[in-house]
Amino acid sequence: MLELQEVSFIIRKDGEDVPLVDRVSIRVPKGHFMAIVGPSGCGKTTLLKTIAGLNPESAGALFWDSRNLSEDGDFSPSEIGYVPQFSIAYDPLTVDESIEAATRLRVRCRDTAELDQRIDQVLEETGLSPISDRQVKVLSGGQKRRLGLAIELVSDPKLLLCDEVTSGLDPRSEREIVRLLHDLSRKDGRIVLSVTHSLAHLELYDSILVLHEGRVAFHGPPEQLTHYFSVSDTEEVYPRLATQSPERWHDSWQKHRDSYQKMMEKNRALLVTSGDLQAPAPAAAEEAEAPRLPGFFSQFATLLSRRWRIFFRDRGQVFLQLAIIVCFPILVTLFSDKASGNIRRFSDTRQSERAEIEEKILVSSDQAKVGSAISGIIMFQVVLLSLMGSNNSAREIAGERPIYEKEKFGGLRPTAYLASKVAFLACLVIGQSLWMAFFVNFFGTFRGDFIQHAGFLLLVNAAMTAVCLAISSLMRTAEQASLLSIYLVGFQLPLSGAVLALPENIEAFTRPFISAYWAWSGSVEALQPQVYNAVKSVIDTSLSAQEICFYALGAHIAVALIATWAGARRPQWD
Repeated sequence: MLELQEVSFIIRKDGEDVPLVDRVSIRVPKGHFMAIVGPSGCGKTTLLKTIAGLNPESAGALFWDSRNLSEDGDFSPSEIGYVPQFSIAYDPLTVDESIEAATRLRVRCRDTAELDQRIDQVLEETGLSPISDRQVKVLSGGQKRRLGLAIELVSDPKLLLCDEVTSGLDPRSEREIVRLLHDLSRKDGRIVLSVTHSLAHLELYDSILVLHEGRVAFHGPPEQLTHYFSVSDTEEVYPRLATQSPERWHDSWQKHRDSYQKMMEKNRALLVTSGDLQAPAPAAAEEAEAPRLPGFFSQFATLLSRRWRIFFRDRGQVFLQLAIIVCFPILVTLFSDKASGNIRRFSDTRQSERAEIEEKILVSSDQAKVGSAISGIIMFQVVLLSLMGSNNSAREIAGERPIYEKEKFGGLRPTAYLASKVAFLACLVIGQSLWMAFFVNFFGTFRGDFIQHAGFLLLVNAAMTAVCLAISSLMRTAEQASLLSIYLVGFQLPLSGAVLALPENIEAFTRPFISAYWAWSGSVEALQPQVYNAVKSVIDTSLSAQEICFYALGAHIAVALIATWAGARRPQWD
């Protein structure tokens, strides 16, 4: 049984406490299908999230099978299923692949046979078997709602919470979904709570909970709804609510709640007697059969495999990556001729004063031409790889935040999720960086230690990828993350000091945060002595030792991953 005792959820607004859920007390037995209805903004979704544990109750207590959730801990992932309003599946995947991934993330199966059995059972239960090979992006609204239910049913939860799963559907699809929820509530004593704004098909529910500005105005059998509110049609209930204050409706309900509770108990007894309601399994058996969560490595492998599958099915993303990998190195090589020129050396023989002056002018001219070209090409590579890093990860977490939050609620370990992202992005970073280094070196030899140069290109790409991944993890929307990442890359060139030296007081403050500077400086330090001197002759910015550049870029990566971890752990439900 699920029981709420004087549960409230209060937020602070303009210096005052505003109760979104106000002293809600209800009891819901096993095998019960309840609708939570009320006008917009009355607290329906807030109440559902409070029951789920997404909103910590400000007062009161919640009990599940006589266990105080406020004191003894929240639901285990296998006990509860939560179906939000938004889609919780990836468009490029098929229905079968989506359910398989959900099963692998939430249930530890003994073997492939058990995995297939669970998937087939859920497909059959939700009526998705005929369309199991279709991609999510081609499904209708009703089919996506069924898929959302199927994903939650893989762990066979005993409490199923549904938030507006019928919104936006045509009348036929709406009735099919309500009928499906009704049938799910009749299996193994499962409780199904459904938030809905619609007052259609109420006869399929066992009880109706009416909220008015966060307070209970009614909780009873659907056939008593119109009688209680003294209206002739259910559509008149909402206008009727507006005629009195929430306090008066709540006080009125307190006087009548016991009689309506007895009506619901009587209806339940009739259902059990008629065989329409299955008797729930014994508690001991339920605990023994509760599915266990998969381990870290199992979740990691599932996430990484799914990410690569999504990547290769997104043709736009594949073409963009190929275009970047091909075009960016070509852009760099367009300037390689200027960097390959010879630098005159000073003659060892004694010359006239005029000849020495002319020789100095020629040597300085060669140094300026070659030094500026090499410095610019190195910075060009660094900035392009920074742009690649931004493109790699700016939307990686923020773009799938709703799905990630839902999967985390279902038992996904943030460590497994973050590790899968790092592994996926590491492959992109290594491929992009090494290809850039080898391609540019082949068409215009790097005049220094190529291995060190390639290493710094790899590090700056990794640093920018990690930083933008942290931004993606901390931002609430993909648009915010993308915009901030673009600004970050845009500031790399002017703040690096490679083009124009910054004032010393500003340089000392900005330099530690500019990945482009450390990669550029480290690569310049790897040049041949003569070429290094040529670069030094045309820049005013001081260079740092290679070891310092290496540790600085490593620190950027480490700090960014820590920030990513913090953002991934923090709940960010809308």
